[in-house]
Amino acid sequence: MKPEFLFFLAAYFVLVLLVGLAFSRRMKNLEDFFLASRNLSGRLIFLSLTAAWFGATSILVSTDEALKTGISAFWIVGLPAVATVLVLAFFLAGPLHRLRIMTIPDLVELRYGRLVRHLSSVLIIWYMVVLAASQMVALGQFLKTFLGFSYVASLALGTAVVLLYSMSGGLRSVVFTDVVQFSLLAAGVAGLVIFLAGRTSGQEILRLASQSGKSGYFHFLHNIKENALIAFSFTLAWTISPIALQRIQAARTVRAARRALFATAAMLFLLYGLVVLIGIFSLALFSGETLSGPLVSEIIASKVGLLLGGLLFVAVLAAILSTMDTAINTGALSLTKDVCLQIFPASRMRPVLAGRLATLVVAGLAFLIATRFQSILKTIGLSSEILAEGFFVPGIAMIFSKKRLPLAGLLSLCLGGGFSVLSFLGAMNVLPLRLPVWPASVPYGLTLSLFGFGAGLALEKIR
Repeated sequence: MKPEFLFFLAAYFVLVLLVGLAFSRRMKNLEDFFLASRNLSGRLIFLSLTAAWFGATSILVSTDEALKTGISAFWIVGLPAVATVLVLAFFLAGPLHRLRIMTIPDLVELRYGRLVRHLSSVLIIWYMVVLAASQMVALGQFLKTFLGFSYVASLALGTAVVLLYSMSGGLRSVVFTDVVQFSLLAAGVAGLVIFLAGRTSGQEILRLASQSGKSGYFHFLHNIKENALIAFSFTLAWTISPIALQRIQAARTVRAARRALFATAAMLFLLYGLVVLIGIFSLALFSGETLSGPLVSEIIASKVGLLLGGLLFVAVLAAILSTMDTAINTGALSLTKDVCLQIFPASRMRPVLAGRLATLVVAGLAFLIATRFQSILKTIGLSSEILAEGFFVPGIAMIFSKKRLPLAGLLSLCLGGGFSVLSFLGAMNVLPLRLPVWPASVPYGLTLSLFGFGAGLALEKIR
């Protein structure tokens, strides 16, 4: 254990708890708890959405990939993140904001009926749970390196802090803590780039890359086949992600939502570009060495002083927790609105209490998954596979089509979503299946989903 990092951890947790609790307000209904009364400014949405999108894969996985493969690491998370936000800004912000719905299954029921609504609710909740689990995996691995805690104890500590402010203030608390966390992660990333740039040069990196046999280190299209599949999977999933819908719905106006999305795209482009530079510049520090943990963890532990190390430590925590709290909150929204309120009449429920209990349930399920998987990229990849294969086709269709197409939605969701669930269970070794693994599985699942939708359309016409 390194006592100084325990101090940084305590100070950081106290800060986010104070902010989260300070901005919580008395809430009367689910719109207050999960949509911040639909009154968030464009600036708050920009800061919160940027922090939510810049998670563990952004700062841990992407830097590791950049160190190994060079500039093409931008494909892993950076390219799909920027592309997704631009698609939302140009094409989907207006239609989604005007729908005046709370969750995606609300729209599913209008277009495909109640049965498809229930199936989509299960798929979406499962996606949010696995996404939260991917951040917990990162949290456990990161904290145990510096604090000497076990992996499970590290998971439990971080999850407990997120639960405290998420259950207290709902989306409002999540948004304001994300603002703080955005400031920390941006400062940490910028500080590390400046530190590394002062200790090497582009010419030195070129020499070391050539010496190490990294022929595609400065080729953006290096390893394009696998990188394109990963980017494709993330883009499909994130375009229809409930996280984006929740932020768009919480905006005061369509204009505020659209301006926030454009600002988010620009900031993500900058942040991911800096992350790739961190990995590339680090080649000079770790050339010929075998890393025992994530690159950023190694830099914090052995290459920087106490002040910058502390800033980087809390920056990584901010990146992880800002995505984790969003995933838990959004998953709880769907669990409350699309499961609890479908089973129990609203008159018999206290909606805010139900939202808080749903927050606890989503976090608990994510915690259990995080104890089974310890690969950040694999876990977040499996989460994206759920939406990309199971929900992208019917999800995009229902936004622009006003017709009721229950068979098309049902067959598309069952074929694509069923494939993604079987692939997930095979990856967990729950079922003895030999299905293609992510990201190679994405074209198969997406094709099944498209086929199901087309078959459903044909059946709709002849029945």
